[in-house]
Amino acid sequence: MKTTSITRRTALLGLSGATFVAAPGLVRRAAAAEFTYKFGHGFPLTHPFHVFLQQACDEIRKRTSGRMDIQIFGNNQLGGDTQMLSQVRANAIQFFQGGGIILSILVPEASISGMGFAFSDYDKVWAALDGDVGAYIRGGFEKLGLHPFERMWDNGFRQISTSTGPINSPADLQGLKLRVPPGQLYTSLFQSLGAAPTSINLAETYSALQTKIVSGQENPLVVFNTAKYYEVQKYVSLTSHVWDGVWLFGNGKAWSALPEDLQKTVSDCLNEAGLKQRAKVAEINSSLEGDLKAKGIAFNKPDPAPFRDKLRSAGFYKEWSSRYSPEGWAALEKYVGKLT
Repeated sequence: MKTTSITRRTALLGLSGATFVAAPGLVRRAAAAEFTYKFGHGFPLTHPFHVFLQQACDEIRKRTSGRMDIQIFGNNQLGGDTQMLSQVRANAIQFFQGGGIILSILVPEASISGMGFAFSDYDKVWAALDGDVGAYIRGGFEKLGLHPFERMWDNGFRQISTSTGPINSPADLQGLKLRVPPGQLYTSLFQSLGAAPTSINLAETYSALQTKIVSGQENPLVVFNTAKYYEVQKYVSLTSHVWDGVWLFGNGKAWSALPEDLQKTVSDCLNEAGLKQRAKVAEINSSLEGDLKAKGIAFNKPDPAPFRDKLRSAGFYKEWSSRYSPEGWAALEKYVGKLT
């Protein structure tokens, strides 16, 4: 598969749900490869995740002189997240990716990186995920016989949009019908803030906003833009209430079967590509505010302190801290400050 150069335009097109599906038979194979592994993921093929993953796999093939060939099956070619998660556990595919909150069904530790109003900026995110918080989460993967890679990839901070008015304080969330993705942490977060969260499939969210089934939603800005929510929403509040990232991991037995030199090369290339992908996603999200203002969106940036205070008084942090080990929660507070 040809390495694709990424531009802001192609990245945004990819996140809009473009379906450039490569048939499995067209995936490039190295005939002389000692190890041919499959990597499944759900992102469109123009998404920054796929683009930088492809670059990494091309580099792996190059550095190993063709001994290691990783075939990428993106855009849900091999099924949805649930199906691919089962496949990687069964070694039907060797590598997969997933967001922390979604993966927490299998790896409870993984949701801690998405704790509400914990991270104020990227510096704290990457210090924690490249440090003790990341090590704590990776331990959860390893307990299940999975091999997580050291660098988590980025999906951006999540922001709240509404059709009714800006969110300046927790009071503005009271009773608000808000679409949230599946995941107990999202529902618990917004219930604790007084909203009325409703889990709705992403593909049905535009219609739900248009017909007023819900009055708002929350997503990274790039999703807001490419899903054209600006057509049915007026306000975007830059709450950055949850940071969202992606873990790359492999089947433990398949990983152990690789010689140490190939393990090192695969890890090095995936981790290097992850750092580049982080920079690109942050760049894309930060550039979108101007574009969306031109489309009539009104922005505001509320103080996060009252939201944290509301979560404390509602017992949110206390409840969720009990779901992790004391060491895991202490690791999070080491980077973000006292939450409970």
